[in-house]
Amino acid sequence: MKSSQPKIIVLDDDPTGSQTVHSCLLLMVWDVATLKQALEDTAPILFILTNTRAMSPEAAADTTKEVCHNLQQAIAEVGIEDFLVVSRSDSTLRGHYPVETNIIAEELGDFDAHFLTPAFFEGGRVTIDSVHYLIIDGVKTPVAETEFANDSVFGYSHSYLPDYVAEKTQGKIAADTVARLLLADLRGDCLRERLLEFHDNQCVVVDGETQADFDRLATALLATAAKGKRFLFRSAASLLTSLAQLGEQPVPPTEMSQYKPTQKPGAVLIGSHVRKTTQQLEKLLQEPEVEGIEVDVVRLRDRPEERDAILQTTIERVRQIFDRGKTPAVYTSREELSFADTSQRLEFGASVSALLMDVVQNLPKDISFLISKGGITSNDVLSTGLNLETARLLGQILPGCSVVRTPQTHFRPNLPVVLFPGNVGDERGLVEVWQRLTNF
Repeated sequence: MKSSQPKIIVLDDDPTGSQTVHSCLLLMVWDVATLKQALEDTAPILFILTNTRAMSPEAAADTTKEVCHNLQQAIAEVGIEDFLVVSRSDSTLRGHYPVETNIIAEELGDFDAHFLTPAFFEGGRVTIDSVHYLIIDGVKTPVAETEFANDSVFGYSHSYLPDYVAEKTQGKIAADTVARLLLADLRGDCLRERLLEFHDNQCVVVDGETQADFDRLATALLATAAKGKRFLFRSAASLLTSLAQLGEQPVPPTEMSQYKPTQKPGAVLIGSHVRKTTQQLEKLLQEPEVEGIEVDVVRLRDRPEERDAILQTTIERVRQIFDRGKTPAVYTSREELSFADTSQRLEFGASVSALLMDVVQNLPKDISFLISKGGITSNDVLSTGLNLETARLLGQILPGCSVVRTPQTHFRPNLPVVLFPGNVGDERGLVEVWQRLTNF
């Protein structure tokens, strides 16, 4: 199967990596038949939602290996010769690196380089002189000095990317062996020559300050790939915009309410507990047409036998609020709980998500939209709460916030679902998305 550009295959560790593109397929399953369907789709890019960020390193490795094994077969049967593989992960450097890129290289191998491109411009993440920053209130803050570096599962201590690589690979890739593509390289005349020099899966960290930087990088990458170079990426979402070259989305962000199947209220589900989400939730709950329903995760942890009672109370309150013509906003209590080890935290996170998905499955049948806040929460909404195998991405309702729609044949037909990452948007971001869908 020949095309004018390589097929871009994205293994996304939660479902928010599609937050800069549109009109492509998101896959919640990865059997060979589904992969073939997506590879033959007219869109130049596809996303396989592995949800590995919610898994242990061992489970993440097994899942990635299974996806790659099936991909090999699907690619061969479809006859695709040119493709790029992207391990899409968090722009704040949390995730199973290098576990996932190592498995991809082993299974789909012989890559000349793997690139770390964590810049995500819509979310205020930039990389300059190989230092990765978050722009907070207009100030560039080294990412290791933010709350994300203290993540109990994926914490780290370096903002300078070669040192981050050395830290995460436990010295297997030394900092001084990491190649660096700086802004001057991206904006200069010798970028293609640099790319042609890489071999043997060279680790390369890449600057990015504006989308134009990644546009230049993508042009050079596609040109060198056409000459036979094979590249792997560990990337945030902004590079995908430049690689896919999709242009404007069909329906503008401000007009997304036209996708609603009914004029009844929608629903909001909030699992993320990062500071930005909490600030956005506080603003949303100030809206008179929104009523909050808190799920007490401390009670769920300490008295798990009360799970069903918590669930039934939540479902009943959702129905009462909906019947009054208001938007129910279900959210987990905001405190960060402590656990004895990482596995216990991941296990409890899965139990909280399972409760939330039972809420999703019991939402009123005629809701007009669903806003899902948090990456792992959004993945579970698609795969478990809505039991989807694939979904078509409509586009973005806010920079970094994707909207997908369930199929006509789904038990909730044509329902728009917003995939809203936990750490994206300003304080009124959640309010703005809700307003755009309710036409307020």
